[in-house]
Amino acid sequence: MAAFRQLHEAVEAEGFAAFVTIAQVEGSAPRERDAYMVVRPSGAFHGTIGGGALEFEAIAHAREALARMAPAHHRSRSLGPDLGQCCGGRVRLRIECFDSKALPDIARWAQAERDPDLRLLMREDAQGAVLRRVADHPADLHPGEAEERYAPPTTPLLLFGAGHVGRALVLALAPLPFAVRWIDPRADWFPALTPANAQPVATLDPVAELNAAPPGAFVAVMTHSHPLDLDIVARALQLGHFPYVGLIGSATKRARFESRLRDLRVEAERIAGLVCPIGAPRVRDKTPAVIAATVAAELLQWRDGA
Repeated sequence: MAAFRQLHEAVEAEGFAAFVTIAQVEGSAPRERDAYMVVRPSGAFHGTIGGGALEFEAIAHAREALARMAPAHHRSRSLGPDLGQCCGGRVRLRIECFDSKALPDIARWAQAERDPDLRLLMREDAQGAVLRRVADHPADLHPGEAEERYAPPTTPLLLFGAGHVGRALVLALAPLPFAVRWIDPRADWFPALTPANAQPVATLDPVAELNAAPPGAFVAVMTHSHPLDLDIVARALQLGHFPYVGLIGSATKRARFESRLRDLRVEAERIAGLVCPIGAPRVRDKTPAVIAATVAAELLQWRDGA
């Protein structure tokens, strides 16, 4: 869930909420800049800035700030000397308090957070107050402004196959930063409910989906048909702009596909880039949920260039 939607729900529920963000990181820290928490007066919170003593202290400080509706301010903490944490770095936290009068503004920020045609821009004035504005995308930045984005950018993923492993992978990816286009020619194989980041696509021409996919998208192939798998993999490799093309199967399946791909005149370098088997071959458990967990981890590694 997006940060400002969580903030909106918290203020609606309890009348007040604090928005705690990591504004700056020096050295080693458990979370990166722009990690956030929404803290309610009751002590309930959403999000995390890294756990441990830093987070517990931040929650306590945010609740104290809410009790007096303190203006936006910063709090700098050295993780070693101040908190006894082993990371050794320093973080600067920004704490903002909101009440119900801010709900219309928060709603606009939440809309900008989920709308690709909008940008949420922020700056701090000389007194430390945070000033935000919603602008069309693209937009010129004013002096001192930066784009405010607390959700990590999503990676588009074309997932071919709505069988047992495909279903398990969609569930594994539900909380992760992927936008899944879930493709299968069998419309009745899709479940009635799917995660918000997954779009089921029933089409009799799954291969054609690759032609409209954005460069940089990931491709995972696990259909019910080996010939269809081959057609999808061949087209994905021929297009050449998908950094990850993964195919479910064994080393034997890979060898057979390599031979067929050579017959189809796919370049050897691109065939070598095919990821098959996918996931973690050393994990022996072949149940769908376990395969899905290993594939999700693999996708995250590829996303981060690991």
